[in-house]
Amino acid sequence: FCILLFTAFVSQVNMTLTKLLQNNERIKKMQKYNTSGSKKLYEDTCSYLVDGVSSSFHKAAVEEYPICMNYAKGSKMYDVDGNEYIDYVGGVGPMILGYANDSLNRAVKDQLERGSHFSTLTPSLAQLSKKLCDIIPCAEMVSFQSSGTEANMHVFRVARAFTGKQKIVKFEGQYHGWADEQKITISASKLEDLGDLSSPSRLFGTAGQRQETCDDIIITPWNNLETMRELLEKNAHEIAAVITEPYMCDEGPIMPQPGYLEGLRKLTEEYGVLLIFDEVITGFRLALGGAQEYFGVTPDLSVFGKAIAGGFSLSMVCGKKEIMKVGHPSGTFNATPVAVAAALETIRQLETPGTYEKFQALGDRLANGLTETGKKFGVKIYATANRSICQLQTGIDYPVKDFRDCLANVDYSLYNQLFLRMTEYGIRITSARGRLYLSTAHTEADIDQTIAVFEQILSEIK
Repeated sequence: FCILLFTAFVSQVNMTLTKLLQNNERIKKMQKYNTSGSKKLYEDTCSYLVDGVSSSFHKAAVEEYPICMNYAKGSKMYDVDGNEYIDYVGGVGPMILGYANDSLNRAVKDQLERGSHFSTLTPSLAQLSKKLCDIIPCAEMVSFQSSGTEANMHVFRVARAFTGKQKIVKFEGQYHGWADEQKITISASKLEDLGDLSSPSRLFGTAGQRQETCDDIIITPWNNLETMRELLEKNAHEIAAVITEPYMCDEGPIMPQPGYLEGLRKLTEEYGVLLIFDEVITGFRLALGGAQEYFGVTPDLSVFGKAIAGGFSLSMVCGKKEIMKVGHPSGTFNATPVAVAAALETIRQLETPGTYEKFQALGDRLANGLTETGKKFGVKIYATANRSICQLQTGIDYPVKDFRDCLANVDYSLYNQLFLRMTEYGIRITSARGRLYLSTAHTEADIDQTIAVFEQILSEIK
């Protein structure tokens, strides 16, 4: 008995020592990074590259300088100073397989050896087109573009051509691209800027947008079927389509209220207006068939991009055949053989049984850990996960209803503090938006380290 008792005691001591060593190792890693190399590279580059970055998405407004990366592999990125980051930005969405995925790289390399761009139909393009029609509920026919902005420009044109009507309804806080008539009321600095609920303001997103580009755009609040019915009752005769993110990811993120998408589908059918789902973000991330598969609501048309080719430039419009046939897309780099090879390989990997269940399990682990850590420090946190898209909002502990709810109640200042601090400790998240992307390369160890860093930061702030 004494021997057994002693053995159990030694075992417990060993377990305790192991945990202490693990904690000490974790604490050692929680030292703020030196990123002077990033600062210098950015400052030097500002002399000859507008804003010092190639997109406004690549540097947050609250950052003095962006973290400049040298390479990436799996769920990790490595900056010019040699620091390692667990990444949840995912290239702003496309990197659903993680970085430098071996099988994806081989598929692309094989295609490069056969040629990168042919400007004609290929067997692989025919294969991809059929595959997308098989897996996406609304897809009876597809057309390809290179970016989400281009695809949304095309879907606007298709909707107008098919219906003979000009106006498009879009929702406050939703982003459908950077073109003049798309970048309207994508954001706001304060609630008052949005105007009256029954007649929202049309806010321009950048200097140089032509005023007349908003003439055919109608803005309305999301998740509100009553205002949508009133709008359609009054204006359906001139509305070609209603476009929506089925899961509002660009600002928020915000889930549709129960019955909202179903109600939107019913109203648009009732009033003879097309329903477009912008799935540039949600496509492949909530399910292979997108949010329309995930929520069980089928639109007339849909736009996919970002994750569709695992990090290569490809987007598409899909929908009912009689509608799609009126559109005739143009473009030099639409569906290059390289992008097509990447898309086919991305689909092949995402079709692996258990992939989306793993996304959900990792997402739940992350969301639960963030929420419990917030409670520990008395900080209001709302975190949740939907397959490979997680969300983190501060200052609230409930799901917001719409963009106005976000502006009124989310603590963006605290969130941006977290964004900056987490970067300093090797966790890369998006600024302001609260959107975190998972990839097939993320692990439980990544999640646990992220939660540990989050705890460290809250302890410093509090």
